[in-house]
Amino acid sequence: MKFPTKKLSTGAALVALAILFLALVVATGALFRGARLDLTGRKLYTLTDGTKAILSKIEEPINLTFYYSEEAARDLPQIRTYATRVRELLEEMASRAGSGIRLAVIDPQPFSEDEDRATAAGLQAIPLGNSGNTLFFGLAGTNSTDGSAAIPFFQPDKEAFLEYDIAKLVSSLANDKRPSVGVLSTLQMGPSFDPQLGRPTEGWVIDGEMRKLFDVKRVDERAKEIDAGIDVLMLVHPRGLSDDTLYAIDQFVLRGGRLLAFVDPSAEAQKPSDGGDPMMAALDDKSSDLPALFKAWGVHYDAKRIVLDADNAVEVRIQQNRPPVRHPAIIGLSSADMNQDDIVTAQLGSVNFSSAGYFSLADGASVKMEPLAQSSPVSSTADASRLGLSPDPANLYDDFSPSGERYALAVRLSGKLKTAFPDRSGDKHLAESTQDANIILVGDTDVLTDRLWAQTQQFFGQRVVNAFANNGDFAINAVDNLIGTSDLIAVRTRASGTLPFTTVEALKAKADARFRSKEQELEQQLSETERKLTELQAARKDGNSLSLTIEQQNELLRFQDEKLRIRKELRQVRRELDEDIQSLGKRLKFINIAGMPLLLTIGALVFVFIRRRNSGSAA
Repeated sequence: MKFPTKKLSTGAALVALAILFLALVVATGALFRGARLDLTGRKLYTLTDGTKAILSKIEEPINLTFYYSEEAARDLPQIRTYATRVRELLEEMASRAGSGIRLAVIDPQPFSEDEDRATAAGLQAIPLGNSGNTLFFGLAGTNSTDGSAAIPFFQPDKEAFLEYDIAKLVSSLANDKRPSVGVLSTLQMGPSFDPQLGRPTEGWVIDGEMRKLFDVKRVDERAKEIDAGIDVLMLVHPRGLSDDTLYAIDQFVLRGGRLLAFVDPSAEAQKPSDGGDPMMAALDDKSSDLPALFKAWGVHYDAKRIVLDADNAVEVRIQQNRPPVRHPAIIGLSSADMNQDDIVTAQLGSVNFSSAGYFSLADGASVKMEPLAQSSPVSSTADASRLGLSPDPANLYDDFSPSGERYALAVRLSGKLKTAFPDRSGDKHLAESTQDANIILVGDTDVLTDRLWAQTQQFFGQRVVNAFANNGDFAINAVDNLIGTSDLIAVRTRASGTLPFTTVEALKAKADARFRSKEQELEQQLSETERKLTELQAARKDGNSLSLTIEQQNELLRFQDEKLRIRKELRQVRRELDEDIQSLGKRLKFINIAGMPLLLTIGALVFVFIRRRNSGSAA
């Protein structure tokens, strides 16, 4: 009996190929275990170098627990999409950290121990309507030394800062030492005793808020050395500092210390000289400056000039019985005036400045200056002495001529720096910085005072703070950001995972433009009709102003017909917009549902056709 040798060899080849395929799968799984490939257009799952560096430095395991109420969010597509984004980023960070991060994902059910643990960790449960359901969507972390930190709730509108927020939490747990902030101020910011009131005062709100978060150390204004244990040095109104103190600040920065400096052309919180004439006190020099340091760093700052901003002028009441007036030297900035790409200012809604100075780069400067807060283009500058000449802000509008320039009221400096004291020497003397400096400069000290951002009142012996602006957040964000390691500072904002519907937005913008054009046409017709009616009424000689003439009645009828026509066109514009969007949606559905199968079918038919043609040619 003869065996079909050809069939046996074919079967053996197939078995060999199957075994080889399985071996390749096993080998690939072993060789590329944990390997990931980010194919997203915006590299959403590729960690920044700063985050990678933070994860690589974790010495003891950190426990991260992601609490997400999946069932409660079933009718919230935006939350569900963002939750997937958060979870995948956490998994990527845990994979990168290896044994450094232990990640757990928990869906806390109502009235469960998981829900109690989430609340105890500091997470916020968001109520959902009248159903009684609550949504947990946050992150809790602990380390081996009982340190803990939490992100109470992941806000979808902060997706650009998602990686930064998580990296910051991990960094704080990896090094749970309480950050140290040195405050050198010639203004009385902290608690003190008021001799006029005969009782102690609690100090500025910002001082109390900082003491809750950081280890605040007071630095004497005559200090000749800055403690190396200070993470961030905060200067507030550095006025009349000696060269020795300036040299200490200079060397602190060159050693890699972080600096946050508030200077001011006219510090309204500065108290008048003891025994001085109150009238003359208004003309006192209230400016502060760091001229030697600024010159060495390539920063231009004029301590005699203030910024006036007509667009962002805040309304103030000068006299009790008079209406409020807009004060061009008191500037209320909105989010549009603040850097949306910097973590310090990106989420701030409003920050108020008063009699603020401005910064720019000097010629030949080698550092990089990045504005954090800027005035509007309808701004100019004026001599700071004009503030003390008259309390009426209307006088500041005299000779006011907008320059069209946006003045930087707060900036971030980065880059290599040289010493402002090249003549000095010594074993510890540095002629230039050992690493890129990170400095934030603010041209105002009044931004920290309570009157520009917070109201306080006593409630059962406790001071309750009601913030009406984000000045406090601005200061805390600046300190918090500077405290971060250079790795954390390197974690930049990144693109949102939610792609905008640019085509739909373009259609809406085009329709809105047409809609506004028709509305303006209607308003013009109305104004023209009213004008003609007034002329016809004035031209009447019978003195009867209560009845309409034939001409007036015809004009009204004409306008009503025109009004109906324009309103019909307005409705047509909206209808066409809806039709365009629906048509676009249908095209996209066809491409997604039928396009790919159709493409594969065509490809298969072409393949079959080519194979048959080749077979026919071979025959």
